Amino acid sequence: MTNRIAQLRKERKISQAELANALEVTRQTIISLESGRYNASLLLAHKIANYFGQTIEDIFLFEEEP
Repeated sequence: MTNRIAQLRKERKISQAELANALEVTRQTIISLESGRYNASLLLAHKIANYFGQTIEDIFLFEEEP
């Protein structure tokens, strides 16, 4: 699974720390999400989608395995 968190954050000129604060997570969590080392829980994915005003499917891209 990939995501568009870094792209959306940069488009809005929001720092990782600002996003982490708004979502009530650590900056390290944002770093891990953006680098793909961590997949968000459903609750966190929902918070991220609400924050950016988009759907979960617009932010988190699920890739089918062959």
